[in-house]
Amino acid sequence: MGEYQTAGIVTELLAWIKVAAIALELLAVTIIMVAALMSTAIFIRGFFTGAQPKLLYEEFKLRLGRGLLLGLEMLVAADVIRTLALEPTLANVAFLAILMLIRTFLSWSIVVELEHRWPWQPPTQGDGATGAHED
Repeated sequence: MGEYQTAGIVTELLAWIKVAAIALELLAVTIIMVAALMSTAIFIRGFFTGAQPKLLYEEFKLRLGRGLLLGLEMLVAADVIRTLALEPTLANVAFLAILMLIRTFLSWSIVVELEHRWPWQPPTQGDGATGAHED
């Protein structure tokens, strides 16, 4: 393979990697939007069907939080691909590290809010992780 062919293949590969990163970002936004819309629709339907307000709120919070967590994970994947494959400069890697810290903090905050425990603690009876509900 000549040098020109190798450069062409690398350019093509980098273009596909960029498309993959953008696709993951779009997927993350879609997941978050769908989770927000579905959670809200289920909440409103439950409100009009006479469901218990506390249970309704907890279910809404769980659905929305799970969608946010999944969306955040997809955004992290997109950032890793974009930074390490497309723009692996020291400044970009440092920026990625800061983004990862912020998103990790956000994820942990959501887990604490949903499950009433730190992510590294085992699930307890009645938390959001088991699907059980406290009355």
